[in-house]
Amino acid sequence: MLLMRRAGVLLIFWGALFLSSGLACGPGRGFGKRRHPKKLTPLAYKQFIPNVAEKTLGASGRYEGKISRNSERFKELTPNYNPDIIFKDEENTGADRLMTQRCKDKLNALAISVMNQWPGVKLRVTEGWDEDGHHSDESLHYEGRAVDITTSDRDRSKYGMLARLAVEAGFDWVYYESKAHIHCSVKAENSVAAKSGGCFPGSAWVNLEQGGIKLVKDLNPGDRVLTADVQGRLLYSEFLAFLDQEEPPIHKLFYVIETRRPQTRLLLTAAHLLFVAPPQNHSTPQPIFASRVQPGQRVYVLGQGGQTLLPAAVHSVSLQEEASGAYAPLTAQGTILINQVLASCYAVIEEHSWAHWAFAPFRVAHALLAMLYPSGLSSPVFFPVTAPDDSPAGVHWYSRLLYHIGRWVLDSEMIHPLGMAS
Repeated sequence: MLLMRRAGVLLIFWGALFLSSGLACGPGRGFGKRRHPKKLTPLAYKQFIPNVAEKTLGASGRYEGKISRNSERFKELTPNYNPDIIFKDEENTGADRLMTQRCKDKLNALAISVMNQWPGVKLRVTEGWDEDGHHSDESLHYEGRAVDITTSDRDRSKYGMLARLAVEAGFDWVYYESKAHIHCSVKAENSVAAKSGGCFPGSAWVNLEQGGIKLVKDLNPGDRVLTADVQGRLLYSEFLAFLDQEEPPIHKLFYVIETRRPQTRLLLTAAHLLFVAPPQNHSTPQPIFASRVQPGQRVYVLGQGGQTLLPAAVHSVSLQEEASGAYAPLTAQGTILINQVLASCYAVIEEHSWAHWAFAPFRVAHALLAMLYPSGLSSPVFFPVTAPDDSPAGVHWYSRLLYHIGRWVLDSEMIHPLGMAS
């Protein structure tokens, strides 16, 4: 049993990791979206889906810290004024209307399902964002990632089906917590790239081994681009495939990371990993989410002459919307210099080495096929970029495969809950 549980945990990790890295440009129709079964089955009292603890990788993910009105992260919350949703708002502050964009999207989808299921009945939110400390420690209500819901008629016989509708609407964790309400929560914006993904804009560029530069959107399998190893040593590595690509006029919100000495400007989405210099005297670059980069931190920039990487202080971090598409390139090295700044090819999991290890089978298969098909037919034939019914357009099949493995593990109840929190 212990071996089976460990195997299940590993499958969940691999599935979530591949999905997260592959569904990098989100939001799309992928993560959290479930196909409607022929007949919806209400949740039983105290049942939760998926059958893992709320703040684990397979559900809504770890707690990231309380958001207050005067904190920098308050901008992550957005008000929900949907007239088809009733907000209790007993504090009379509008707090229950504030939530992350992902939570808002799922709640709005659920509101439609409720009206379709029970004509004349609306969705009712009794608890949303909590700024007063009324919930347990590390509750996702403090981040605007959780809501407690009922129906407007407060008919408790409907709550089991309401929970099922919340699962179908795409909430990352749904719990029939109380006879009085259903608890729902979602992943953090950067943990699934739900709001702005893990990609670069089509206008970003890379350095080629044969000289010159090339736009990311124009890369072809076999192109050798400038990258670096984990110690920051420069080398050229083969571009393998796009883990995700969305063509213009797709609009994406990008973080703009700027340095002055030397002067660089890199756009990437919130959940993409960027390497920064550690505060201590340590030579190994540290990967962090683009959304966590702060002015004063040092990123690695190509030095004058193009022979070395230099740590350069970040001058400013801002947000900018672009319509040049979004692209998630993968190299054999797992890193890439974009606009002369060192970045990871991976997103969502804040562990570059884990992500690179997880993609080892893909790299091995690619290398073997390249040997068998030196004419280059292996790329379009064996590594197509097509989307199934339940994945965003442009998602690579390898990420899609691990998505289905991860979902199968979660739905099979191989892993039992380690604890619950609301």
